[in-house]
Amino acid sequence: MSILSGIQAPKVPLLFKAACPDCRGRFELAAGALRLAIGASRRTTFYSFTCPECGAAVRKPAGERIVELLTGGGVRTLRLHSTV
Repeated sequence: MSILSGIQAPKVPLLFKAACPDCRGRFELAAGALRLAIGASRRTTFYSFTCPECGAAVRKPAGERIVELLTGGGVRTLRLHSTV
């Protein structure tokens, strides 16, 4: 048994690296600045944010690894349902 087993690691806010395709700015965003939408296909699964430098609305595709990182990092997630 480890002495540290009952001690929780300090909660450090996670920052995600992002870039804007409009102004080409590169920056770090907190989880609260990102949104993740998970759809039924790769085309409908994406993350979005507002560029802090130019104010553009940015939407980028999110593969499985990105989804895993963002959900694990506390990014708010919206699950999209198909209307069949």
